[in-house]
Amino acid sequence: IPLGWALFRWINTWIVIPVFDILGKWFTNYGVIILLLTIFIKIIIFPFTYKSYMSQAKMRLLAPEIKEINEKYPGQENAMTRQQKTMELYSRAGANPMAGCLPMLLQMPVLIAMFTFFPSCIELRGQSFLWVHDLSAPDAIISWSGNIPLITEYFGNHISLFCLLMTAVNIIYTYINMQNQPSQMPGMKWMMYLMPVFFMVFFNNYAAGLSYYYFLTLLITIIQT
Repeated sequence: IPLGWALFRWINTWIVIPVFDILGKWFTNYGVIILLLTIFIKIIIFPFTYKSYMSQAKMRLLAPEIKEINEKYPGQENAMTRQQKTMELYSRAGANPMAGCLPMLLQMPVLIAMFTFFPSCIELRGQSFLWVHDLSAPDAIISWSGNIPLITEYFGNHISLFCLLMTAVNIIYTYINMQNQPSQMPGMKWMMYLMPVFFMVFFNNYAAGLSYYYFLTLLITIIQT
């Protein structure tokens, strides 16, 4: 059964599948099972998520003081002094610009493991939930015939509703992140909003259960933020 590389396979084999099987003994609706599995995973990785949020919050609070240091010591000739004063500020505040990156990286294996889990989950075959007739297939709400170059090849000949909802929530999450990081370069903003659209193209042909899982994950993350 393809469950990803060694690390992702380990996560699926020893954590995700046992929890999924236990929930399957208690509940018969697989939409509810995916919801509970998502909540369980979010609880497990919450310490890492919380550390990332705290780091981002500290950096937001320090942004005005960092701006003052940059204005007080302008130019290349003051680069060393500017760096020293900035690091002193970080030290006094107990902040680290890189502190939010490691917790985020530690969450990535779980997200990738779930990406490999759902296509291999035979239990979802033919299982319905809400408007979805089969959680192992795309939940197309609009379909068309014919072959449109590039679009049919990468996007398919349909639009999946859960994928559409995931994209909408992803755009909202991106907006919240942009508001929480006011110092971000303006040129990067349009690229950040382009990523949800890219994921929509990528996930439109995947199982509804996978898009549903990522939709729930983003929704819970927004609530946590």
